[in-house]
Amino acid sequence: MNRWFAVAVTAAIGLPAVAQLSTYTVPEIKFESVPYLKITYDRNLGEVLSVAMNSSGHLIVLNHPGTADQGAPIFGGATTQLLEYDQNGLFVKEWGKGVYGLGYAHSVRFDKYNNLWVVDKATMSVMKFNPQGIVVMNLGRRDEGPDEPRWRHADPPPTPADGLFNGSSDVAWDKDDNIYISDGYFNSDIQKFDKHGNWLKRWGKAGPGGKDANENPGNFRTPHNIGIDKDENIYVADRGNRRIQVFDTNGNFKRFLFQNAPYDHGHHPVLGNMPATMVDETSPWTICITQPNTAGRQYMYSSDSEPGRLYKWALPEGKLVGMFGISGHELGQFNWVHGLACPSENTLIVADMNNWRVQKIVMHPDKAAEAAILNQK
Repeated sequence: MNRWFAVAVTAAIGLPAVAQLSTYTVPEIKFESVPYLKITYDRNLGEVLSVAMNSSGHLIVLNHPGTADQGAPIFGGATTQLLEYDQNGLFVKEWGKGVYGLGYAHSVRFDKYNNLWVVDKATMSVMKFNPQGIVVMNLGRRDEGPDEPRWRHADPPPTPADGLFNGSSDVAWDKDDNIYISDGYFNSDIQKFDKHGNWLKRWGKAGPGGKDANENPGNFRTPHNIGIDKDENIYVADRGNRRIQVFDTNGNFKRFLFQNAPYDHGHHPVLGNMPATMVDETSPWTICITQPNTAGRQYMYSSDSEPGRLYKWALPEGKLVGMFGISGHELGQFNWVHGLACPSENTLIVADMNNWRVQKIVMHPDKAAEAAILNQK
């Protein structure tokens, strides 16, 4: 039996001062975790931070293993692998061996030309690999070995500089191939480049969302993931402020979206103590936007760390039309979903970070229930 939850969804038209609030119920989506990657004893996965699928159905797994850099110290050593698997989940090859910009990569994405982009949090680099695995562009700059790394906490933090990153987290592109990078961990802004890598602009700054997270548009606390829909709306997972912010391609704020469906507050987190204060607005970690279906509809998927759910949004309305999952260690449960690939409306590839695995999720949504939500005013 499907469970239903009441959810209050805020859609800000213009600025938050004129936000409109509506309440509706959201169904829990039936789903299954199906066998996928063929893991062998000599190629176990470590922390899986991101996944990306190209047009041929090949998957790149951004893996943080324990032995990528033999002899490195337990903290600060380079530990990144880019592993390719085919449509049947069989290992094909490893990308990027010896690439200077790979240290502690955070996200991988394929663009529409099947170029692989890798965003590295530690080296403050964004790299473009062509389909043959050759680096053809790099943005940002890795600190030189003897210098104090900028990605470590500094007091005061370094002043943001055009074209340089500090804890970069993700990448997306508009229809003109302009590049948008969420400079997530320390600069807390969005940087825009043209398709040639020329710096264009930045927007946003580090700051709180406000008492109810429904304030201060453009303030970020770890912009963690980014995505763009066919209408050129830019969605930013503002993780620390517990909200998704939506902008146009010039950085003008459009609205907030919130993952604020109720859940069982008695559910103990997989990692960490029970929080002293329980809130239903959970922190969005991921953004994945599907290709338009035959009706032109797109969906966005997002996730949280606790209670370990994934969320389905209908675009362009920005309505939450389904959710599923709970934190845990078994298949079909999640332990910090850190990255998503969404090759179709009802299929997700999940980077299940702290469970050291990739899950393939096949969903069976209640389309009538979804339509009822979309038909509500």
